[in-house]
Amino acid sequence: VQQKLLAETTERTGINITCSYCDIQSTKFIHWYHQLPGRSPAFIALALKGSEDLQDPPGRLSVAPDRRSSTLRLTQPRLGDAAVYYCAVG
Repeated sequence: VQQKLLAETTERTGINITCSYCDIQSTKFIHWYHQLPGRSPAFIALALKGSEDLQDPPGRLSVAPDRRSSTLRLTQPRLGDAAVYYCAVG
């Protein structure tokens, strides 16, 4: 998978975090995690295709129709959402 090394925004200004990958099997899920400072990575959500709303952090997770990328949209990020975000395919 490939991700940008850095994405920045201000509080309550939406941001997209995109993960791209190539040639994954149609049965593989895309997993998203975040790691808050001083903590272990924590699971956020997973998707196979399409999009879904997220409760925590508030936003939306989508998978491109060609399944070559996934985007985690934080709609109104707060200071407490500052973290390292990871995606994984499996």
